[in-house]
Amino acid sequence: MPLGRARLGLAIALAAACYLLFFHNLTGVGLIGPDEPRYAAIGREMARSGDWLTPRLGGEPWFEKPPLIYWMAAAGFRVGLGEDLAPRLPVALLSVAFLWFYWRRLAREFGARAAWFSTAILATSAVWLSFSHVGVTDLPMAAAFSAAMLLYLPWIERGDRSGLTVAAALLGVAVLAKGLVPLVLALPVVWAGRARWRDLLRPVPLVVFLAVAAPWYVLVAARYGSAFLADLFLKHHFERFATDSLQHVQPFWFYLPVFVAGLFPWSPLVVLLFGKAAFRDPRRRFLLVLVVFGLVFFSAAANKLPGYLLPLFPAACALLGVTLAESRSRVWTLIVAPALLVLVPVAAEALPEALRLGITHADIGSVNWLAMLPALMAAALVWVLEGKGRRGWAVAAVVAVTVAGAVWLEARAFPAMDRTVSARGLWRQVAPRRDQVCVAAVNRGWRYNLDYYSGTPLADCATSPRPLRIEQPDQQPPHLAGAAAFSAF
Repeated sequence: MPLGRARLGLAIALAAACYLLFFHNLTGVGLIGPDEPRYAAIGREMARSGDWLTPRLGGEPWFEKPPLIYWMAAAGFRVGLGEDLAPRLPVALLSVAFLWFYWRRLAREFGARAAWFSTAILATSAVWLSFSHVGVTDLPMAAAFSAAMLLYLPWIERGDRSGLTVAAALLGVAVLAKGLVPLVLALPVVWAGRARWRDLLRPVPLVVFLAVAAPWYVLVAARYGSAFLADLFLKHHFERFATDSLQHVQPFWFYLPVFVAGLFPWSPLVVLLFGKAAFRDPRRRFLLVLVVFGLVFFSAAANKLPGYLLPLFPAACALLGVTLAESRSRVWTLIVAPALLVLVPVAAEALPEALRLGITHADIGSVNWLAMLPALMAAALVWVLEGKGRRGWAVAAVVAVTVAGAVWLEARAFPAMDRTVSARGLWRQVAPRRDQVCVAAVNRGWRYNLDYYSGTPLADCATSPRPLRIEQPDQQPPHLAGAAAFSAF
């Protein structure tokens, strides 16, 4: 096949995979949880009011997070995207843009083969895919932070300062995404470049960092004073780290299984992180320290959520890809990776319940066992390709079956998720006669969800009774109740 046609075919395959992974069925589920609809509502209010300085929820200032995710959603609303697409499409686009940058930087540092492996692993890992589909703060912070860390690699290895200014700007963007956390996670940069640490204090990078990160904080602090500082920093930084006040307390070891599961289906490759090759050059030592330091830091915090680990995965996947590219012997863990995709049909049945009740309470239900066959066939194919020394094709086979698995999971799980973990379907039922509906009792996440889709909060039954009530029995999705509930709809 001529080289030009081969490249065209590769480009088409990559574009198709990119579309299927990050944009296909992006709004197949309505907004979920308490955070996504809340952030989207703040972004919508910014777009409508034109006030891009003060985050507001229900008309009141809301200082739980810095503004980046709100600005992204507001931009989506400003260009006319719908209520489900406006908060999500900017995140998906940022994810793809970062993956392109990730490949380019790793190819420059470690070669095209290693860059391809690393990017394939990250792009198809469960954690990166999941957070590329929701409009929350984790992926914007992870993308900006990780891009900055990649730009530090030439400086760490050989003192090349050409990327320090852009790295500083990107670190400033990360601070606009999630406050002080990226600055703490970046401490390994100081350790890795300790012999030339003064470069980090050079005027231009420092001024650029402050020019990006500081203005919003300074302006909001000037307008709102101690209320802003206490809410964002005291409550949502220091109390979140040190106390159980936010009710996300988990044991110290919580992030170890989360980290391994986040790499799915590449989880078996985690054993490659700590081989001798990881210590071979300063760049790889830095990436490893970045991962280990982040795991220890987040594990020490009282409150733990899986998304907090997202900034560590690009560094981890870079190490895995470089190790895969260098190894000349058969890597058995790579052969196991596609075999793990037999769990996708199980995940498709369990996911709606797991999101609603927690993974330990999820009911697997009826599993389509025949759907496991492609994963087993892919594992056999990878075994053959590895045996013939065709690792590039072996990785491509894992990617292909992962893409197929992701599309299949969406088709199976999203309709049930839209009914059980999002208020979108309930709101469509309520909307034609919203004046006859009040909210009796729903949990926090559902209330934020309903308020987002309704635009203005529905009446509370305690103060403004209506013929129809939205009720939420224990551990069940909310539903309409009342004498007219069935005849009205």
